[in-house]
Amino acid sequence: MKPPARWADELHAAVLDADRTQAIAADPVLADELRQTNVDNVVHWAAANVQDPGCRVPPHLGTQALDTARDLVRRGLDAHALDTYRAGQNVAWRFWMEICFSLTTDPGELRELLEITALSISTYVNDTIAGISERMQEELDTLTRGTNADRRAAVTLILEGSPISARRAELKLGYGLTGPHTAAVVWSTTGAGLEELESAAEELVRLTGAGRRLTVVATAATLWIWLPVTTTACIEELSERLGSRPDVRVSIGRPGRGVDGFRRSHLDALTAQRMLARLGSCKQVARYEDVQLVALMTADPAQADEFVAEVLGELRDADPEMRQVVRTYIREQCNASRTAERLYTHRNTVLRRLARADDLLPRPLAEDVVGVGAALEVLRWRDADTGPQLSS
Repeated sequence: MKPPARWADELHAAVLDADRTQAIAADPVLADELRQTNVDNVVHWAAANVQDPGCRVPPHLGTQALDTARDLVRRGLDAHALDTYRAGQNVAWRFWMEICFSLTTDPGELRELLEITALSISTYVNDTIAGISERMQEELDTLTRGTNADRRAAVTLILEGSPISARRAELKLGYGLTGPHTAAVVWSTTGAGLEELESAAEELVRLTGAGRRLTVVATAATLWIWLPVTTTACIEELSERLGSRPDVRVSIGRPGRGVDGFRRSHLDALTAQRMLARLGSCKQVARYEDVQLVALMTADPAQADEFVAEVLGELRDADPEMRQVVRTYIREQCNASRTAERLYTHRNTVLRRLARADDLLPRPLAEDVVGVGAALEVLRWRDADTGPQLSS
């Protein structure tokens, strides 16, 4: 039993658009957790009333809700973030009234139904908030006694540009700040355990040749990583090694040096992470330098869709192999011979496909090379094109 998609969308929008949830909405992992918690809260209340109408519904303190509470604390949020439950309550109440008015036309019966359920919903939300708040306090007490809390606090000060000496930060982190840094975010789309995330982080360490790493547990399903190197892992090889962990994702920032490089590289990795989540991409690895343009273009998904449709025209829905030829042709500086070599096919095959692509494009490729290339990159990161190899 789940709420209709329209209701769920409105519920999620109300909760994630609230002032206190901007930090949550910006984090793909936290946002997904909160969406699932929203649905679970509604289903829990409805199921309890089906089983025992009118009785006090026990607070929803299931695994998902408690995991979300823990992650909120780890991200530096407090119980005030739970005000979002009120926003969700208001939306759910509107939908519930729609149901009530469809069940009876008797004024007395309707009044009694609304009075009872209004009290039930408000009590349920209050009890749930109280239970979650208690769990958050327990988590806070645990973290303030742990090494990860010290690391997280020091990292937060650095990222926010707060006044903290490099020496003091290094002591708390056990990690030097004066040298090179390459940051990464390792996360799971389905809440995989820390063991899987740690394993993926080790793969990244091995491929970059880093002797060590700084790791901060951002949420139960997210690690923030810094490596004291300027080398970047081979994306193809890292993707291959992560093949046995299909739910794990890695985003990598540009290398930098010193405190500014530490901060910038991390922000780069966050940008790449959010882009993958925004596009619903199945790609497991993204480097900021590879997706910077796409990240900027897709900040507004609706405008990105409009741009792709207008620039590509019928090519958008054409054979993926044709789009691959055009994309490779642009990357090879519009050289058909090099394109054929890269795709292991005949030059005439490339020319035929380019001619067909010109027929499908609103404007000839030669007149809009930059626009077509950008639009094709958006499709590539959306997994619309998987990049199959051509044959002659």
